[in-house]
Formats: sequence, structure tokens, C-alpha cells
Amino acid sequence: MSANQTRIERRFADLKAANRAGLVTFISAGDPDYENSLNTLLALPEAGADVIELGMPFTDPMADGPSIQKSSLRALTAGHNMHKTLAMVRALRERDNDTPVVLMGYYNPIYCMGVETFLKQASEAGVDGLIVVDLPPEHDDELCLPAREYNINFIRLATPTTDAKRLPLVLQNTSGFLYYVSSTGVTGAAAPTPEKVEAEVNAIRGHTDIPIGVGFGIRTPEQAERIGQFADAVVVGSALTDCIEKAATPAEGTQAVADLTRSLAEAVRKARQ
Repeated sequence: MSANQTRIERRFADLKAANRAGLVTFISAGDPDYENSLNTLLALPEAGADVIELGMPFTDPMADGPSIQKSSLRALTAGHNMHKTLAMVRALRERDNDTPVVLMGYYNPIYCMGVETFLKQASEAGVDGLIVVDLPPEHDDELCLPAREYNINFIRLATPTTDAKRLPLVLQNTSGFLYYVSSTGVTGAAAPTPEKVEAEVNAIRGHTDIPIGVGFGIRTPEQAERIGQFADAVVVGSALTDCIEKAATPAEGTQAVADLTRSLAEAVRKARQ
């Protein structure tokens, strides 16, 4: 293996060798507060998450549905910020040096911190990848290419509306994995038809060898198992942030996230058996 291989690349190589899909879980950093959010983060790998997406709370999460918008607002109301997000990653790394962590969100908080400062601190904290939904390929010089210098993967989103002309540009500097948004609209939308998604993913495979994770609208173990039959990873977010919102106490929220993650992980692991 290359000395510069990221945790994300190693994890997907291991998944490929095991002939199974991975489970990618999303939570918003700082939801509902720092301490309980950290407890939830620490519970995810043990429950079976192969890759963790950690949301960077932002005041205007335009691409996210109501569940993730509310999780971001709860975190901001509790005083969360980028420095605390990176502190959460450092705390995870004290206990887990293998599970990849991807920070997901919007460019504004990174820009306000300063790109070089952010990348240096993110790299030192143990961040492996970035998904920045409002920074298109035309602006790769802003963050995508600088991130490469810190051995941080820049993960792009493709959608059903990404046509053959646009796809090569999306793929050009993508690394780690491609996040295929299986339905148009905001996160947490209605579940896609698996057959349609499978055909779309197979079409993308004709253009790239990069692993493809499929998300948006996947809420149940049954859905995760079906998507895991053909995707390299299954991404679940809103169903997990719902667990935190609906829990009677923060501790119960952490437990509910862990329980759902465990059932999703079991489903994904048996998808190709």
C-alpha cells in the first residue's frame, strides 16, 4: 500500500477485498451539544459504521432537508463551531485511528477560518475527507486542490441530473469515493427505486474506478441491504439525525443512533451473501 494512502482509500480497499459494501453514517457535530454528540460519534465505529460523515453546522444548509437542518440548528444553538468539530475528531482519534472521518457541509465556515488554517488543523486532527456541497468543480483551486496537499480526499456529489458532459468534470479531482445522490431534492427525501439507482451507478462505473457510495432517502435496514447489493457504500444521514431529535434525552438519542447503525451495518454486511 502507498504510504500516502488515506484511511478512506484503505477502508474501501478492505471492503472490496471482503466483497461487501460499507456503511457510511452521518451525524451533525455538536448535536444536541458537544458532550452528547461526542458520545454518539464514539459509538458509531463500534456499532458498525465503516466511514463517518461529520456535519459542520452552518446557518444556511440549503442542500439539506428538515431533519439535518434542525440538527445543525441544535448544534449552533448549543454554541458549536468549527474548532469544536475538529476537537471531536481529535477525541475520536485518541480511541480509533482506523475509521475514516469525512467533514461534510458548506464552504463558508471553512472560508471564514481560512483555507490553509482549516486544512492544517483538519489534517492534524485526523480528518480524512471533505464533502463541500456548494463548491463546484469550477472552483477546485479554492479548496479541492489545496486539500490534496494535506492528503485529504475531496469527495464530490453526482446526481441523476449529472449528464455525460458534466460527469468527467465532477470526477476529475474526486478522490476517496464518489457520493451518488440517488434522488433529486434535499436530504431525507423519498427513497429511490433501487433498480433505477443500480442502472445509474453502473453507468457511472463506465467512467471511473473510484468507489461509489449511494445516499439520500435510505432509512431502513431493508433499503440499506438492497442498495448494498450493488453500491460500494450505503450512506445514511437523516434517519440517524431523526433519532437524536425524537429521543426523550440526549443519552437515549445516542443509544438510538447506535442501535439503528448496528441494524443497518448488519443489513449491509449480508447484502451480498
